Amino acid sequence: MGRLSFVFSIMIRSHFIAFAIAAVPVCVSAENIDALFPVKKHDFGTVAVASKTEFVFPINNTTGNQIHIQTVRTSCGCTSPVVETPYIAAGQSGTILARFNTDTFRGKRGATLTVVIDQPFYSEVRLRIDGYIRQDMVFNPGSVEFGKLNQGETHGKSAKILYAGRDDWSVVEVLSNKPWMTVDFKQESRGSQRATYEISVELDPSAPAGYFQDEVIVITNDRTMPRVPLRVSGELQSDLSISPQSIAIGSVKPGESVQRQLVVRGREPFTVDSIEVPGFDVTFKASGDAKTTHIFAATFTANGEIDGLNSSPLTVTTSGSKPLTATASLTAQIRAN
Repeated sequence: MGRLSFVFSIMIRSHFIAFAIAAVPVCVSAENIDALFPVKKHDFGTVAVASKTEFVFPINNTTGNQIHIQTVRTSCGCTSPVVETPYIAAGQSGTILARFNTDTFRGKRGATLTVVIDQPFYSEVRLRIDGYIRQDMVFNPGSVEFGKLNQGETHGKSAKILYAGRDDWSVVEVLSNKPWMTVDFKQESRGSQRATYEISVELDPSAPAGYFQDEVIVITNDRTMPRVPLRVSGELQSDLSISPQSIAIGSVKPGESVQRQLVVRGREPFTVDSIEVPGFDVTFKASGDAKTTHIFAATFTANGEIDGLNSSPLTVTTSGSKPLTATASLTAQIRAN
């Protein structure tokens, strides 16, 4: 009886030690935490008074542990930090937004943002924001925001430039770095060392679907600070969209199947007719009722037509006399049998 008790005690201790070892978290150092921030500095350059001026610092959690951002301290009221994702799970990404307060500050400004992390252990990471807020030039409104729009149509918005300073000051040019975004400008008034310009921004029907955030550059005849950005943002919604836009199914052999959930949305009620992916046979069971949103599982079976690492277009086609199509991408590693 004593021997059995001894053996049982040893077994209990062994399981306890194994459990304790398994419960030890992945070792994370301060250097690891610092490396989660791929960008630690941003310079806005020269911006106008009251312009909407923001930058998003990305955070990639590669520690193997959940991290928690307790707070972000700022060294200057010229910059307001916003923790957009306080908790970031292992393998996920988050963001901290830095907002440059151009409506209340002028001149050369800068701030150190101290990110305080209290999980998995206490650590601090420092980020830096700089910029020059010129006081003689104001955008009204502070940015061109299109909001949600239908893709495939022409859309236009405008903003004013209000200047007070030199008699000979002028806007020389306005530049866009997107082929589907055209810009123009015109002088509306001038006198007593003041000038007013209107900046027009137009999106043509070829603009891609999805959210965009860009800027147009106002070029003036200033010698020292001729380039001033004006933020442009919006979301173009297509007649038909697929979520997620990027689908990964890992490694499969010909004949093997993988199932993934898809969400297909449209502006008008529809039914799904087909899903096609080169190199795969696709089966699905979507509702036969016409709806604006369909959520269903699709099964992808490698048919042996392709091999190796491939990223193929996934095309969804709707039923009806005027079918619509939407495209996503499917990535897979096709192994040999």
